[in-house]
Amino acid sequence: MRYQISGHQIDIGESLTNHVKTELGEAIAKYAERPTDAQVIFSKRGHEFICEATVHLSTGLNASASGRAPEIYAAFDDTCEKMEKQLRRYKRRLKDHYRDRKEPVEVFGAASYILAASDDGADEQEPDTLQPMIIAEMETRIPSLSVGEAVMQMELAGAPVLIFHPEGKTSLNVVYRRDDGNIGWIDPSDKA
Repeated sequence: MRYQISGHQIDIGESLTNHVKTELGEAIAKYAERPTDAQVIFSKRGHEFICEATVHLSTGLNASASGRAPEIYAAFDDTCEKMEKQLRRYKRRLKDHYRDRKEPVEVFGAASYILAASDDGADEQEPDTLQPMIIAEMETRIPSLSVGEAVMQMELAGAPVLIFHPEGKTSLNVVYRRDDGNIGWIDPSDKA
């Protein structure tokens, strides 16, 4: 498995790097078959260290977790525990979907934009245009999944919403977490 371990405006020592590779490798090996790579980012906000980890699995799914603590090792340990819990919880589902799937998850490229938030004082003035200001533009990937796989991917990634391309269809679908805790699924009709 490939590791990308970095610090955002902090130095990461060799000892922490070895600790991350050992502990994360053991946690993932118990519950996931053939993980391809892991990205771990450390940062500091105020008095807390923050650790964010994303593991890419050979099935095409991603698992994400984050943790925070006053010490950097404790922040990683918190993240590792959350990652292990997610993978343990979804081990059976991951194996079941992997058995059904003959090919890896197919992904399609798409553009992703970050729009500027409106200022509080902007409500007093009329905007010059209805077009929002784009702050950043980047590439994103839209996976081709079944609805069950999309829900599992959304939960593994800890995301509130996931856009996916259903297998065998031409449209894009959306699954999202509702305020009542249930999962919503938007399946637009192919009829126009």
